[in-house]
Amino acid sequence: MQWETVIGLEVHLQLATQSKIFSGSATTFGAAANTQASAVDLAMPGMLPVLNEKAVRYGVLFGLGIGAEIGKRSVFDRKNYFYPDSPKGYQISQFSDPIVGTGSFDVQMEDGSTRTIGITRAHLEEDAGKSLHEDFHGQSGIDLNRAGTPLLEIVTEPDIRCAEEAVAYLKELHSLVTYLGISDGNMAEGSMRCDVNISLRPMGSDTLGTRAEIKNVNSFRFVEKAIRHEFNRQSDILNDGGTVVQETRLYDADRDETRSMRSKEVANDYRYFPEPDLLPVVIDDSYIEALREQLPELPRQKRQRFASEYQLSAYDAAILSSTREMADYYESVATTCGDPKVAANWVQVELLGRLNRAELDLEASPVSPEALSGLIKRILDNSISGKIAKTVFEAMWQGEGSADDIIEAKGLKQVSDSGELESMVDDIISTNTAQVEQYLAADDAKRKKLLGFFVGQIMKASKGQANPQMVNKILAQKLK
Repeated sequence: MQWETVIGLEVHLQLATQSKIFSGSATTFGAAANTQASAVDLAMPGMLPVLNEKAVRYGVLFGLGIGAEIGKRSVFDRKNYFYPDSPKGYQISQFSDPIVGTGSFDVQMEDGSTRTIGITRAHLEEDAGKSLHEDFHGQSGIDLNRAGTPLLEIVTEPDIRCAEEAVAYLKELHSLVTYLGISDGNMAEGSMRCDVNISLRPMGSDTLGTRAEIKNVNSFRFVEKAIRHEFNRQSDILNDGGTVVQETRLYDADRDETRSMRSKEVANDYRYFPEPDLLPVVIDDSYIEALREQLPELPRQKRQRFASEYQLSAYDAAILSSTREMADYYESVATTCGDPKVAANWVQVELLGRLNRAELDLEASPVSPEALSGLIKRILDNSISGKIAKTVFEAMWQGEGSADDIIEAKGLKQVSDSGELESMVDDIISTNTAQVEQYLAADDAKRKKLLGFFVGQIMKASKGQANPQMVNKILAQKLK
């Protein structure tokens, strides 16, 4: 039987506040264990939570960013469960009245098509601590630095149908939240974690199957692999006449498999009830409109503008607007050098390629937008060829100075003097008489190939510094 995959995602997004959602403790990543946990985070008797307004602001910004309903009255609830990294024995979350209601999210696929994913809700809650299992000789340690870090949990409708769509949604979501500045989205540090709900149903059926939830997947690649593995696991069970069990599973990246953790809880298991120590959050239209005015140009808007204003392909526009930092870098180069298409090529091919090989983020690039635009200007004014420009770029990467400094110091300026180039052409023609005869006797197709031979010889003689356009023109005149 053919099976259709039905997927819904729950993304836990750590918000980029400097303090926790209900206490003044810092949220800095990488601090020594348990050095950022106050009496409130430790649930000491008599300690009361105080809501961080910035977490509310970031939640509203997200809702505005996806055009969702904003909860003008949202309520915090207690979600009860017992786990060693949750000192209170419950989590303060939002259940019936979240900060963000229903909305939708447009996702651009690699083939250029657009998929619309429904957003069920996005609610504020506190993160739990972290259990540590290494170096404790059969025991576990608890680090409560993360306990109380503000989270925005973003829940989709079961609208996703394959692993590629899931990854595309997560990448688009990552781009949006970083543009908004509400999270750094660093999956390696746990700033963005994903729970995958997946079930199978017969192709063409409208009835949902029994789902499994894969918890805390922390990379785009692992999300894709976890979905593929879970599809194979569930389809094997159903094809053998078995029944899929509703449960929570863990993805093991080392073995590329999911394995059972526990039976899946439902809302009643958590015994939600309103948090008695926090008042409802009430916001008015003026608060919402003030935040709406702060919205930056969002990824989809920037992508569309890049395509129309700079005449870029949809693919190039998507790459160059994928992050706010990338978009700012590219736009700075494009506007300064004056040729958006050449700028797009250099940023995507040379710069990103070099960053990938060095395993560096864009922010750590040794070549600034101003420096790269300076190099491109020298290509555009024919001071250097594209080939020489790559040599100059590498020297810039190594910190040897600006493009102009390197061109001057290494004597790399392109030869564009017509008299000097004519002399080079005459020398090559006189020393390659056999090829000249072949050229004169050849048809147009063979002449084009032989012309490349002469150009190559001149570039070799000039150490790559002859202006290739002028060389071609002079050769065409002299080989008539």
